[in-house]
Amino acid sequence: MSTTRHLLNRQRRLAAATTPRGPAAPATRRPPSAGAPERGDRESAPPSDGRPTGSAPRARLPVLLCALAVLLAGFAGYAAHRSSALRDDPATRNAALADVARTSELKGQVTQAVEALFSYNFAEPAALDRAAGTHLSGAAVRQHADLLAAVRKEGPQQKLVLTTTVTKSGVERIDGDRARVLVFADQSNTRTATKGQTSYGAAMLAVEARRTGDRWTVTAIDTLGAGS
Repeated sequence: MSTTRHLLNRQRRLAAATTPRGPAAPATRRPPSAGAPERGDRESAPPSDGRPTGSAPRARLPVLLCALAVLLAGFAGYAAHRSSALRDDPATRNAALADVARTSELKGQVTQAVEALFSYNFAEPAALDRAAGTHLSGAAVRQHADLLAAVRKEGPQQKLVLTTTVTKSGVERIDGDRARVLVFADQSNTRTATKGQTSYGAAMLAVEARRTGDRWTVTAIDTLGAGS
């Protein structure tokens, strides 16, 4: 009996060893939670607008650079135009608006010149000649001679004393070495030959001046229509 049982057991073992195994049972897969895509889906799914991520900034960059270049070019042109306009503006070139020292110097010298050029003493007529030689140049030489012609002619006979005092002056402009000054003055005219009769008056004129070295000379005299 024991021999027969051992034989049967051995046959069963041999049969089990030679029998092919069936396919393994598939593993149970847990379904994903609601609303959470699987890893593979997240990696392959495109964005909602259908374009690859990062393409929009790269596509807009050349457009932005072109717009920036246009703006910079426009600003450069505007800046150049304004700079040229400022250089050409007479108010900008007028040093009288900014150069206080030169303006003060000009007013002082023009005041001295006008008082000397329009004052006369019959006892010393050469003083008027010296004033003309010191303070006049250009067209002003002839203009001054015409304006003082009657004084020179009648002065010795009437024993004339003419005194001019500048009361106020204003620099209209200074452009480099040229300038224009408005002058207001009081004048007294005494004729000692006729019992010292004295008359008074006011004068206003515009003076063109030019600077040579450190001195301003009168180059033109405008009486502003007083003699017309």
